[in-house]
Amino acid sequence: MATELVINSDRVQKLFDDLEAQKTILSSCTQLFSTLSNRFISLQDSLSQKSQSLESKIQALESNSRETLESLSQREDSIPERESAAAARIEEQREAALADFGKPASASAELSETLKSLSRRMDSSGLVRYIVSKRKESVSLRAEISKAIAEAVDPPRLVLDAMEEFLKRKSADKRWACGMLIQALFPEMNSKKNKGPEFARSVVERAAEMVLLWKGQMDEEGSAVYGPAEAVMLLQMVLGFGLRSRFDEEYLRKLVVEFAARRDMAKLAAALGFGEKIGDIIDELVKSGKELEAVYFASEAGLTERFPAVSLIKSYLKNSKKNASTILKNGNNSMAATEESSTLELNSIRAIIKCVEDHKLESEFSLDSLRKRATHLEKAKAERKKSSAGASKPQNKRAYGSGGGRSSGPPSFRPSKAAKFSNAFPPFSRRNPAPPAQHSPAARYSGPYNYPSQSMYDGPNTTPYASSYGVPHSQSPAALPQQHYSLPVDNMGAAGYRATVSYGGQTSYGAYDYGNAAPPTYQPSSYTQ
Repeated sequence: MATELVINSDRVQKLFDDLEAQKTILSSCTQLFSTLSNRFISLQDSLSQKSQSLESKIQALESNSRETLESLSQREDSIPERESAAAARIEEQREAALADFGKPASASAELSETLKSLSRRMDSSGLVRYIVSKRKESVSLRAEISKAIAEAVDPPRLVLDAMEEFLKRKSADKRWACGMLIQALFPEMNSKKNKGPEFARSVVERAAEMVLLWKGQMDEEGSAVYGPAEAVMLLQMVLGFGLRSRFDEEYLRKLVVEFAARRDMAKLAAALGFGEKIGDIIDELVKSGKELEAVYFASEAGLTERFPAVSLIKSYLKNSKKNASTILKNGNNSMAATEESSTLELNSIRAIIKCVEDHKLESEFSLDSLRKRATHLEKAKAERKKSSAGASKPQNKRAYGSGGGRSSGPPSFRPSKAAKFSNAFPPFSRRNPAPPAQHSPAARYSGPYNYPSQSMYDGPNTTPYASSYGVPHSQSPAALPQQHYSLPVDNMGAAGYRATVSYGGQTSYGAYDYGNAAPPTYQPSSYTQ
């Protein structure tokens, strides 16, 4: 009896085990079914969304196709009218060019008429020479050159011919003239909203070959030779002729960063389309101490929230004051160190004032203390210049000894002729003042903007003055007054920029003759912002 009860218990236990296994299987099947159901629902929703998106794209494509077909139809209908207008225009330009060929050259012709005449004749060499001869009228040239080029039968070919001549035989004058021609051909190409004119494929290919040849020359010469002006011109041609895809992005980025101090470079960088990498470029500018350039780049790229202008300006001001103090300390407060420190600080202040005014940040960044400091530095420079000028005047009267009756003091000795006439004429910089080139990017803000090498020429040598009065040329340089000559910016290297280049119409401040400065009276700045 007991044995039968044990057997029945085992059968019941086995039954329960089977039921538990089936329960587990049912649970797994239920979970799997739920997972599959959710997956199918998700796929169905995704397919539905994609189907709707595809339908909207098909509708947009159909709409665009209709608009394109309508536009093509209108252009096709306007072809005869455009052909007749183009033919009339060509005939008009042909007659004007023939009339110009028949006219004798007149030296008294107006600027605009001469420019148009040379453009109609497609005389690129004559046009470049004429522009160079009118460098002193750069403002009038810039206003008339675009209109003149439009009179040419083939404006891009005219500019490319001039550029080809420049690349064969470079000079600062030709560089400046060709820069004006490129700027006139692409007046709006450095704007993000303007793609520039469209050219024939043959013109674009010729421009591409020329730019690649130009790039090879620049790589051989180095940045210290070709300078910032050619870098800007090359980028303008790359943008204007649509050659962006033919250049390595890193090469273009290098040009932008190296010559970020150029007035047009911020707009060119924005137009080149670096995308998110423009933020990296601005970061690099900040790390290299070019905070003001970073302000302009951030403004053009629309990244003012990421790079606040006021913070960058304050950082630049702090660093410039630190650099000025370091120069003064390392120079043991000498006269040269005082002048260098004062000039650096004054240029930095002017750059900051110009930047704040350009971006209308007066409400966020007060300029009162900076203006007062700039006035103080200018007055100190003027006083040193005045005192040095008085000290350098030659003594024309001779003092007599006891035998002469005019003075009881010791007899004085008359200076030699070389010493007497060594300062007979003021230094060239005093008659045509120009501040020395600064390594600081602030130098480009200190005056009104001029196109590269626009209005300043190499100063004359002092040898004619010396030889006219019998002064031997072997005279020690230390005995002669220091002279500063304003060099064209195109001839300067990447380390220095001409002080008259700026971001806009900044009023130019006077320059000083630092070679004859008085003993140091400069004190480190104590103003606060």
